[in-house]
Amino acid sequence: MWLGVDYYPEQWDISLLEDDLKNICELGCSVIRIAEFAWHRMEPEEGKFDFSFFDHVIDRAKAHGLHVVMGTPTATIPAWLAKQHPSILSQFENGTQRTFGGRHVSCFNSPEMYTYSQRIIRAMAEHYKNEHAIVAWQIDNELGHEDSDICYCPQCRDAFRAFLRNKFHGDIHQLNDTYGTTFWSQEYNDFDEIPLPTRTITTHNPALRLDWERFRSESIVKFAHFQAALLREIIPHVVVIHDFPGGGLSKHVDYSAVSRCLDLAAYNNYPVWGGQKEPLPPSEIAFGLDYIRGLKQQNFWITEAIMGAQGHDVTGFAPRPNQAKMWAYQSMARGCESLFFFRYRGAIKGAEQFCYGVLDADNVKRRKFYEVQSFFTHIQRYAPQLETPIHATVAIVYDYDSLAAFRIQRQSFLLDCEREMKKYHKAFYARNIPVDVIPAGADLTGYQVVILPQMIVTKPEFQAKIKTFVEQGGTVVLTYRDFVKDYDNNLVLGKQIPVDFDTFAGVCVVETESLQEGQEFPVVGVGDFAQTQGQGGIFRDMLVAQGAQVLLRYDDEFYREFAAVTCCQQGQGYVYYLGCGLDQPLLEQLMEHIASQQGIASHPSAPGVEVVYRGSQTNQICMVINHNPHPVQHLGQTLSPFQCTILPAP
Repeated sequence: MWLGVDYYPEQWDISLLEDDLKNICELGCSVIRIAEFAWHRMEPEEGKFDFSFFDHVIDRAKAHGLHVVMGTPTATIPAWLAKQHPSILSQFENGTQRTFGGRHVSCFNSPEMYTYSQRIIRAMAEHYKNEHAIVAWQIDNELGHEDSDICYCPQCRDAFRAFLRNKFHGDIHQLNDTYGTTFWSQEYNDFDEIPLPTRTITTHNPALRLDWERFRSESIVKFAHFQAALLREIIPHVVVIHDFPGGGLSKHVDYSAVSRCLDLAAYNNYPVWGGQKEPLPPSEIAFGLDYIRGLKQQNFWITEAIMGAQGHDVTGFAPRPNQAKMWAYQSMARGCESLFFFRYRGAIKGAEQFCYGVLDADNVKRRKFYEVQSFFTHIQRYAPQLETPIHATVAIVYDYDSLAAFRIQRQSFLLDCEREMKKYHKAFYARNIPVDVIPAGADLTGYQVVILPQMIVTKPEFQAKIKTFVEQGGTVVLTYRDFVKDYDNNLVLGKQIPVDFDTFAGVCVVETESLQEGQEFPVVGVGDFAQTQGQGGIFRDMLVAQGAQVLLRYDDEFYREFAAVTCCQQGQGYVYYLGCGLDQPLLEQLMEHIASQQGIASHPSAPGVEVVYRGSQTNQICMVINHNPHPVQHLGQTLSPFQCTILPAP
């Protein structure tokens, strides 16, 4: 277990270094994270490398018994590089070039970006390859964050056309046939005629746009894999990490694909940011942690855990006493095994002056300093339990292509795919049942319940995997808009929805509609659910059972003949189909039924109290976290506001 802070010594007078390192040790740190934004400090002019500054920092850190996480600095190119090669800068959709400044301003398809990134990374790695104090290398910083996942420059245009030539084996007729370009007379005679999907009248072809999304993702994935491979070439036993930002499910990049080149995924956990009136609900913070754990289906690191208020131009909500400390405990409970607080001391210059740190600009040790110190002192006692894997029995599965398909064609003003996933997650979180949020390519071994919210793109290999999972005793939950389109984002002629899954699910979608606010409709239970009532909305599939059992049906005029929720037994398992968005109480009742059917135990607790068991069967702890700003009772024990107590498991 590594415990530390994010430290930017290049932003301070070097005379502060010794006192800073002493204070960092006083906090209880074992490691510092450095250099991720210091390209110019290490290469002030092209080809003139100077690592003396960080040599000194690392030497002094070692003298204090500290280790180091070293960052490659490619998220912030130096000004001389932008001046010398202006084409390295990315472009907005309107063709305006992004100005040097800020961060992540380079194009991932720029040859110069690869050339100069290779030079600085190779020089760093060669220089530090025998430095045993470096325990991990972080590649770049928050890849794809803040709209850096999109660029419309000529380099991207040419690379996109090359991407399509490769996909269609140079056959433009195959592309035309796949895209259906006869619609609106959009046939292409050559790949060089294909436009970027920038703003036009009405909209671009959905198949073209999905390939554009795949191309955008591939551009970043390639850049990440290039860096990881370069480090491994020079430092054979290197540990490679990357610090993912929040909001990964809405990015134009598949973070699960990025993570394949990593030894460990890392996360910058911001439960509250500038402009937010209040922090995210505890269940949504948990969802983000479970998503990061699911990238590689293993424990992860937190590379940025906040302690003070955060914001660039707008200062954010200040975590209440012990609240940020509680979020650190929550991270550990949900799979974090090493944690860094952002940042050691808040900046006094630059764009992040309002990102407050463990120390503020006055450099005085106050409450935040001692909260971090007490957290580090306490949590390291439980390293053996917290370094063990988490074995969840429930998985929520997402698919990058399907998420992209909904960005392309929203289909409903109320449909937010990530928000829908969080509804299912919350149903299990409220009962303290562990959940993994995993990509469609992940291994399903060990899960008992798998939920597929809005997986609109049909992929035969994935469907085969799901059928095997069910036949061997698992429960799969399908939702409206599952398996509607083919791989190229087109509807499928002559097949019922869910495409290639209707017989297995025992249900057919005969009509569908999108709903808006105020158009909610009643649903009522049938059979074992006869006393159940609730509301549906967002979207509605009119379901006809063809072998499935009807659990809920619509109860509004015109649609009473159609099922709303069905269940079909296949082999030793079950396939549920949810034909509409259900209100939260009804959804939770249904998920509770599914969990009980699979024999999954819940652990009741008071509202706002999170209970997590960690460790092996013979060495287990129970973490009880009070997210409330007031005291609560749990099993006869009083928990103070934002308190986490760790007990031996009963």
